[in-house]
Amino acid sequence: MIAVDAEDEAVLGVIDAQIWTRAEGRVGPRHVRSLEEKESFRWITGTRSAAACLGGVAESLIVVADQEGDLYSHFARRSAGTDLLVRARHDRALAEGGLMRSHAADWPVQAEDRVTIPARPGQPARTAEVTLRAGSLTLKRPAGGGTHEPLTLALHLVVVEEPEPPKGQAPLCWRLLTTRAVADAAEAREMVRLYRLRWRIEEVFRALKRDGLALDATQVRVPDKLFRLAALALAAAVRILQLVDARVGGGRPMQDVLDEASLPWVAALGRAREGSTARLRNPHPPGSLAWLSWIVARHGGWNVAGKPPGPKIMARGWEHFSAMLAGALMTNAEPVPSRP
Repeated sequence: MIAVDAEDEAVLGVIDAQIWTRAEGRVGPRHVRSLEEKESFRWITGTRSAAACLGGVAESLIVVADQEGDLYSHFARRSAGTDLLVRARHDRALAEGGLMRSHAADWPVQAEDRVTIPARPGQPARTAEVTLRAGSLTLKRPAGGGTHEPLTLALHLVVVEEPEPPKGQAPLCWRLLTTRAVADAAEAREMVRLYRLRWRIEEVFRALKRDGLALDATQVRVPDKLFRLAALALAAAVRILQLVDARVGGGRPMQDVLDEASLPWVAALGRAREGSTARLRNPHPPGSLAWLSWIVARHGGWNVAGKPPGPKIMARGWEHFSAMLAGALMTNAEPVPSRP
């Protein structure tokens, strides 16, 4: 689980990571296992970790999840002050009778919007023209929901539908359940925007694997060592994505990635990668994340005359730059300005 700033959509860091291996053979029927014994319980523990980490710091906290997070208990057990936004997987029963999807089908269209759909294997990125419908509903506890959960839950639903998809494309259809009130079209659009930020974790996974660190190509096979490598690589992948995001500027500080105490050495390592012409000098304000991104990219072999640096260059640059920075900080000496 990662933290994302809802205002500027910047990735802030890793909140929680859970790694497990599945037991060989049958683990018993799902309906006889407790919630805590199921893999899906990770959504509840992840949400609790988010609340523990950010609850006293963030002005507001909303946990965004895909269809795997559509658990009645996930909504029922959320911490006070923590909201949920989850893409519905189940057509849930309502307390007043009927099912969620047919009930929402009668709601009027409140707004139209555009949703950018990222590229997938065999499908290019595209923009979907969608309609938005929203309303409140009361869910009935499912039969297998456990007697310790409340009998009903009052939630809000935003239905996002693409009435006219391109030929040969499946229409986009999201049903977004949330604990936040959705009273008008603006709030419905905001829920769509927040759910779209879930794709940031997919960007982290790409930086973790083929587009950056190539964790999936590792030759480590010992489970404990592989788990530790995966945890370290996840933190590094988030750093890489932060640096890629900042390559064009922005107002994020360097402290998103490094401590302020390292600033003098970062400046020295940056000067070592600058040239004598204006084109070869770092154009960003010192101490900004964009300034650090430029330095790391140069350590990765980025040519300022080429296209903007991507995850692979940032990964290579971070490996070189962080090793040099760690060595420099261990000396406890003052940096000496240098030029190439």
